[in-house]
Order: sequence, then C-alpha cells, then structure tokens
Amino acid sequence: MSDTIRTLLTDDRRYPVPAGFAETANVTAEWLEASPGDPVEFWAEQALRLDWAQPWHTDHSWAPTREGDGGEASVPRAEWFAGGWLNVAVNCVDRHVAAGNESKVAFHFEGEPGDRRSIDYAELQREVSRAANALTALGIVEGDRVVVYLPVIPETVIITLAIARIGAIHSLVFGGFSAEALRFRVEDTGAKLVVTTDGQYRRGAAVPVKAAVDVAVDGIESVEHVLVVRRTGGEVPWTPGRDVWWQDVVDTARDVHEPEFFDAETPLFIIYTSGTTGRPKGLVHTSGGYLTHASWSHWAVFDAKDTDVYWCTADLAWVTAHSYVLYGPLSNGVTSVIYEGTPNTPNRARHFEIIERYGVTTYYTAPTLIRTFMTWFPEGVPDAHDLSSIRLLGSVGEAINPEAWVWFHEKIGGSRAPIVDTWWQSETGAAVMAPLPGISTLKPGSALGALPGLRALVVDGDGDEVPPGSGGLLVIDGTWPGMARTVWGDPGRYRDSYWTRFSGQGYFFSGDGAKYDDDGDIWLLGRVDDVINVSGHRLSTIEIESALVSHPLVGEAGVVGVTDPTTGEAIAAFVIASSDVPGDLAARLRAHITTEIAAIARPRDVFVVPDLPKTRSGKIMRRLLADIVDGRALGDTTSLQDESVPARIAAIVAAARNA
Repeated sequence: MSDTIRTLLTDDRRYPVPAGFAETANVTAEWLEASPGDPVEFWAEQALRLDWAQPWHTDHSWAPTREGDGGEASVPRAEWFAGGWLNVAVNCVDRHVAAGNESKVAFHFEGEPGDRRSIDYAELQREVSRAANALTALGIVEGDRVVVYLPVIPETVIITLAIARIGAIHSLVFGGFSAEALRFRVEDTGAKLVVTTDGQYRRGAAVPVKAAVDVAVDGIESVEHVLVVRRTGGEVPWTPGRDVWWQDVVDTARDVHEPEFFDAETPLFIIYTSGTTGRPKGLVHTSGGYLTHASWSHWAVFDAKDTDVYWCTADLAWVTAHSYVLYGPLSNGVTSVIYEGTPNTPNRARHFEIIERYGVTTYYTAPTLIRTFMTWFPEGVPDAHDLSSIRLLGSVGEAINPEAWVWFHEKIGGSRAPIVDTWWQSETGAAVMAPLPGISTLKPGSALGALPGLRALVVDGDGDEVPPGSGGLLVIDGTWPGMARTVWGDPGRYRDSYWTRFSGQGYFFSGDGAKYDDDGDIWLLGRVDDVINVSGHRLSTIEIESALVSHPLVGEAGVVGVTDPTTGEAIAAFVIASSDVPGDLAARLRAHITTEIAAIARPRDVFVVPDLPKTRSGKIMRRLLADIVDGRALGDTTSLQDESVPARIAAIVAAARNA
C-alpha cells in the first residue's frame, strides 16, 4: 500500500497508565522483564497456567511451506505442546469447582425480552455434563462435527462446552445467517448433528428458525439429528426420528460426566470466514495451543481479576466470542455477561442498563457500536445510568478512529478507564496486538504493537520491513499457539492464502494494511482490498472515514469505492449526522477532507443516511453500499442487524440521483 496521502489515523494525544492501575495490574514492567524473551519459551511458560492430564514432550515444531520437486509447494504444519493431553472444558469449568469456586457466577444472562438467569460454576458443570451425556447418547464421538445454530443464550455456551468436553468439533453459525449459508457449513463440515432453536428474538419479535434449518439440512446424509431448544414457544415442523427436543434428551440426562483427555493438537472448532468474496474458509483451531493463547491474552490484555464482571458484546458465533466470551474468560474463572438482543431493543440505553444492573467492570465492544452510541448520545451517557463500575474498556473488529476512541474513553469510561484496542483475526485465534493496560501509554486509534510472544511487522510487497512513518502490509513473523492450523478440507488454500506470499521470510500474511508512526507503533489501515484507486491514487477507506468522523456534524461514516467513467473509481461517502443537517453539508465535508487529507480524497457522492448496514458483530458491510451505488444485486443480507437498512439507503441514493 503506497503512501499517496498522509494518514489521518495517527493522533498526537497520549493517555498514560491511570494512577494506581499499574500497581495492581496482572502484567507489570517487572512481570514482563522476568518473562522469557524467546517466543517458544514464553508460550511454554503460559501453557503451564492450564491443567494438563499429561505433560507435553515438545514445545513447538514447524514445517514451513517449501517448493517440492514437482513444483507443488508443501503445506505448512505447526504443532504446539505435542504429546500433552488436556480437556478444554475441564479447564474452563471443572477446575474452578474443584478449587472451591463452585458458587461463583460464570454467566449473567439477559434475554432480549427481559428474562434473566445467573449460572454459577457448579451449575454450569452440571449442565455441561448433562449435555455431554446427551451428545454421547445421540452417537456423537471424538472427531465428529456439530454445527450450532443458536442465538446468545445459555444453551449455546452449554452445548459448545459439552462438544469440547467429549472431543468432538464444534462449528458455531450466526443465528441470523440464511438457510443457504447454514447449509454450506453443514455440508462442508460433514456435520452429524445440528443444534438450533424453535425461534429467536430479534428486535422485539419472535422469529421462527426451525423451518429454515429443515431447508438447510434437507438431503444431507451426514446429519443424523437436529437438537432443538425451545426458546420462543412457537409451532415448529418436525421430522420424527431425526428431530429431538433439548428438554427431552439434555434436561433428563445424568448431571455427572467423567471427562476424557485429548492430545493438544486435537481439533476444537471450525470457524468460517465471512465469505463476502469467494467461498468461506473453514479455519481449524486446535485445543492446547489455542486455549493457551486465549487464556493468557484474556488474563493479560483484560487484566482479569477475580472480582471482575466482564462483558464482551460479540455474538457467540464470531471468533471474538469464542476467545473472549467462552474460552478466555472461563479458563480464568471470570464472571461474564451475555445478552441476547440488539443494543436498541427496547430502547437505545439497553447496554447502559445492563452495565449498571450487573456492575460490569470490563466492556469489550466494536468501534461501529461506539460510533452508533455517539450519534444516539452525542452529549454522553444519560444521567439516569451509572457506569462507574467500569474500570477497563476494549475495542475489537476493525480500526477505531481517534474521535470515537476519545468519546468512548470520556463518555463510557469516565476518563478513567484505559482502552485496550485489540487487533486479531479468525485466523490468529486470539489477540496479536493490543496495549497492556498496566504498562502501555495509549494512543487513540492504535493497537500499538505485538503482545509478548508475538512479532508483528509492516513490510513492503517484497517482504522488507518499512521504516517508521511508512505504510505497507501487516504480517506476523513465525508461528504462535493460537493460530489456525489449516482450512477444513482444503490445506492448499490455507497455504496459498496465508503463507505463500512471504514464504521466503516465514511471514503469515494478514491481508491487512498498516503503517508505522514515528515511534514505530502500528496503525491499522483496514483490509488491503478496502483501498480505493482514484486516478492511480490508492486511498484507504478507513483514512477517509476517520477524517469524516472528525467533523463535528458527522457521527459515523462508511466509505466505498464505486465505478466512475472518468477516474475508474470514485469515492462514495455515507454519513450519519450527529445533529441537524445543514443544506451545504456535502460541500462542508468535501472541504474538510481536502484540508485533512487531500483534494484527491474528496467524495464524489455524499449521502446522509439514518443507519449503515452492519453485521451482528458491528462491522459495516461496505460491499452493500458499493452495490447500491453501482446498481448491483445485493445478494444475502441475513447477517445484518437490520435487513431493512439497505432498502432505505437505496431509496436515498435513488432520490439524490433524481433530484
């Protein structure tokens, strides 16, 4: 990625560690000084935080991709903690009960309609044991795949842990995905069991689900059963002999289960990339290395304490929730919150109500939700809500622009809570770059650099590291325990997607662009594909979005490249206004972009919209915006928080063209 324009992402503001935070932090300068500098030794030390039934004999081995005699490159292979045996669910549940923490709450659940349930570790152990026994009774054994198509409810946590407990492989699918998207994942994994609900709650309405599952599994020979959780109470179609109710097979099962133990490289789950371009990739994560990375990074980055009430707002089907709702927090014995619904159901302050009700201390969410809050609450959190329990904030999903970072810090964190801005991917398993809150001086909008045991670099197209102040491609040097081991059923795609481009250097290619600032800290520029080429000038969408949001009249923005007969591509900006819209807003914003970046970065089109198309995890689906402007069919929109948004935006675009 060339530096045609100076980036707007860098910011001069600095936020030192708050007074008193460093003294009680899990990771201090002294802790870091005493830790091994060698990455393999470092991770071997962190793996000892887990309970192992049998110790490993080899810390790490790596067979990189190599050119074969016939010209076909070999498939890379990594192993961590070979010979070690453990049970992931035991590490997340049983060991806390055995340590005397059986009455500690594991999860506070809040349903969208307002139903609530708190589950302590002893109850969670009993529920997971019942589910494990039920799975065994349904014929699920080690290595079998189970697709979980559930909303954010306790049963999702329970069945996921039960699958891990018996050595099977889970693949969680977002409950808003279409029958076609679900079918692909069931077929690709060869799933033996699908777990779903009769229905789920979305924006205050009970939406049927089971009929879509029937369509998805129709004719797939591998599927032997569909296990159904009664959530909404609606009527459902039923296939006798295949379909079974949760209350009939799980609730009636024995609540004691003797766990087995599995090799560290036993597959734990398959998680699919979004597939916005091309066929989704089923990334395979294994047990010992992944849990080591997720557990330690949660403890270190989120400064996990015994007294914390932790809330990561991600849907349980996303990798964020795998690592930082399920396996990270549970392995550390933390109390967490899970919430079923959307942030504005039944009102826009629902998250603030939940934070206050449970005394949430750590709040980890997406930049798009933060920017949405900025438009909903430009003056900050209403006085009716007390968020003083918050001591730490986190950001995940995409780069956070400095203005949103500062608003988050001041309005949600009360100007006292550090923000850990994390960068990682489905492929990495857990956080790769993030501040350490007891050590790091924070920069709004930057994840700073790699965590201990990891090395992230910004390189040019030849793999040479770029100097401070320059941009390029973000890579990870070497391997790490949480990394995906392969693509399910397609190891060549794993090699070609991540390891071939920089095979000579042994770098993992993230697909993201980034730049170093003058201090050598890293600032994300988004996906390499999220670059607009205007008359030969390569412009980052995130740079332009950040510039737009820095204008006081803009609360949130989405920028895309669209077809232009003169320049090849042009910039279209979709903005949510933070106040009343003046008639000359488009002209003001174009002038602002010229000042902040350059004239070449001025949007051809500026559309003021009421909302942006966002997935349940909070990411803006920019391709839909480009499709609307260019007049292409939108395709599947079922992963959106609100499927009506594209149609409303399309009407605004059409009206602007006809004006």
